[in-house]
Amino acid sequence: MSANAFTPKLFTVLAEGYGGARLRADLLAGLTVAIVALPLAMALGIASGASPREGLVTAIVAGFLISALGGSRVQIGGPTGAFVVIVAGVIAAHGFSGLVLATLIAGLILIVAGYAGVGRLMRYVPMPVVTGFTAGIAVIIASGEIADFFGLGVAAVPAAFVDKLVVYLGALPSLNPAAFGVGAGTLLTIIALRRWAPRVPAYLVAILCATLAVRLLHLPVETVGDRFPSMPTGVPLPQMPEFSLALLREVLPSAFTIAFLAGIEALLSAVVADGMTGYRHRSGQELVGMGVANIVSAGFAGLPATGAIARTATNIRAGGRTPVAGMAHAVFLLVFLVAAGPYIAWVPMACLAAILLMVAWGMSEYHRFLSLLRSDAGERALLLLTFALTVFVDLTVAIGVGVTLAALLFMRRMSEHAGLVPVNVEDEHPDQRDRLPPGVEVLRFTGPIFFGVASELLEALRRGGARPRAIVLRMEDVPYIDATGANALATFARQAAAGGTTVWLVGMRRQPLDFLARHDPPFVGARRSLTYEGALRRLARD
Repeated sequence: MSANAFTPKLFTVLAEGYGGARLRADLLAGLTVAIVALPLAMALGIASGASPREGLVTAIVAGFLISALGGSRVQIGGPTGAFVVIVAGVIAAHGFSGLVLATLIAGLILIVAGYAGVGRLMRYVPMPVVTGFTAGIAVIIASGEIADFFGLGVAAVPAAFVDKLVVYLGALPSLNPAAFGVGAGTLLTIIALRRWAPRVPAYLVAILCATLAVRLLHLPVETVGDRFPSMPTGVPLPQMPEFSLALLREVLPSAFTIAFLAGIEALLSAVVADGMTGYRHRSGQELVGMGVANIVSAGFAGLPATGAIARTATNIRAGGRTPVAGMAHAVFLLVFLVAAGPYIAWVPMACLAAILLMVAWGMSEYHRFLSLLRSDAGERALLLLTFALTVFVDLTVAIGVGVTLAALLFMRRMSEHAGLVPVNVEDEHPDQRDRLPPGVEVLRFTGPIFFGVASELLEALRRGGARPRAIVLRMEDVPYIDATGANALATFARQAAAGGTTVWLVGMRRQPLDFLARHDPPFVGARRSLTYEGALRRLARD
């Protein structure tokens, strides 16, 4: 790992030289992103079971630190749709104090993961798992906004997906035409602006139009002020989170889920940004910066935060090329909150529901979902199972089961390519048939020798038939061996030695050689590399 692997990109940029032209470009990009992030942060705060204020505080505090301390030049951080389900669940089960503690612990986990090099492992989470649970989260987010979008008279919405649908069907007679009109109008405005005026901040324009329509026409539509009549404005003072061992035990699983989601989404966003800019992010420092940002966000009673792909892409398209743009976006959001905080109460809930429906649609990645449905049966089953578990069971279960099954699927495929085959020396080296020592059998391994193939390997070795005086195992095609594979080899070698057969390993690569040399190997050639030709010469002399 390089010496600057844990240096924030901001320090790198400042060391390169930072002038007025860069500052102007970053300020303009930061303002553009802040305009986009303002309605999103409000909507995500409400969808998470908190209020618009918590969403904005998170975007300000965590957004500033993610840019200042992260490992990407252009990453924009804040609350995202991926957290909505898990955050709402923690608040419902343990209260807001439980969420704050879970966010703080998740921050600590991210810091440890960053310094431990886990950032490099995050990229190995397979696409069907990521797509399955993000699409599932999108469905849950959308289902949670139906009541506000249609103005249904629902006192409380159940957490379970099917139970929600049952409650909505029962509440259809209470549909509010005015609320539905505001929601549909907001949705159509966003879609139209994205199609015909993509440079216009569609979310902000839509929220302004909907708010003015409700205020001027005196429409009977629930607003943020109606839902949160005593919501304070401004950034709260930092405070110590509530802590107890009992609460810690209860929220610990959720903290790991938050950390996992934050790491996955942040690194995916950083990879997308690298592709758009040509830069390379520092995955370890990105996780460390994300961890610090979540700890401080918890101190300000904020929500979990991570890198936001859509806002990061907006930053890049607006000309942002350094972390100063992300820091500026947070400062502009603070100005908006202080200057326009009282007017947040005028925003219609149906308008925010429409914005979240657009967020859910973007999260669904339906093109990728449909593409994966056309892949092989294993990938398709993994996608659909992760999706179904996310929607109908639990996000934590979906992640655990999805990653576990993906690993098992990978190991099964690797085991299909790993095997043991007899070597026909006459075919490979016609001139060496006569020189092959009598009583010597030659076998070749192909693929890794790991726990997924150990039992089959041992069985194949046992089926060798008559016992020769020596078995030469060619290892040129073995890139990797683990403890279980090494134990299978050792077990066979000891059984062979009991029958008078010596096992020789030849042509070993660096990892198998180093791994076996650290044990007490009962083979010839396990402590130092032997060539195939050298082994045959030694056997001929013996």
